[in-house]
Amino acid sequence: MTSVLTLEDVHVRYGGSHVLQGVSFEVPDTGVTALLGRNGVGKTTTLKAVLGLAPRTGTIRVRDREVQGERTHRIVAGGVGYVPEDREVFGGLTVDENLRLVDQASGVDAPIVGELFPDLVARRHQRAGTLSGGQQQMVSLARVLLRDNDLLLVDEPTKGLAPKLVTEVADVLARVATTTPILLVEQNLPLVRRIADTVVVLDAGTVVHRGDAAALVEDPELTTELLGVSMRAKGAA
Repeated sequence: MTSVLTLEDVHVRYGGSHVLQGVSFEVPDTGVTALLGRNGVGKTTTLKAVLGLAPRTGTIRVRDREVQGERTHRIVAGGVGYVPEDREVFGGLTVDENLRLVDQASGVDAPIVGELFPDLVARRHQRAGTLSGGQQQMVSLARVLLRDNDLLLVDEPTKGLAPKLVTEVADVLARVATTTPILLVEQNLPLVRRIADTVVVLDAGTVVHRGDAAALVEDPELTTELLGVSMRAKGAA
């Protein structure tokens, strides 16, 4: 299987902190790869390293293009979409205005928005700052999907959401992954079991496990060892 993203011996240092310590892994060019680990082990930093938002050394390739020396806007323009953990919608703008920042001609009327996010079409004139957390997450996802992407980096999209909205976000990500590979940072193990194909586990800034997603999350001893939690604690999907 070919890879859409390759990291080789990637290091990130902030001041005296050595956050990533030689991270190496590949993301297949299909499906969802889940990046897992306890809090503070470097998952978000890994995404930011790919995007040039963290000072990094090593080799990072998207397809066959080395991007570690490029600025963030060039990496994004080259086909890497990013959905940040804090969503970063423009609260004073309407839903439609948020989307027209990416697609000036169509905004909320773009076909993919109507297909995946019908609730946003109904809320086109509502200011994004008055939306629920789940609705803001949908705006953030819709915004990045209005671009043509070779790869999506998605950081904890279900954090703080009610179970119903978690299911809706999972549905969207699963559908998107049929055409665009996703590197997903997520703590929700039932969601990982449902939509992820492969997993990469970080601990203390290094890769400690790679493998099949289902095999990991269905092994309570291994999930407890690597993540400090198991599916028994998380419950069913």
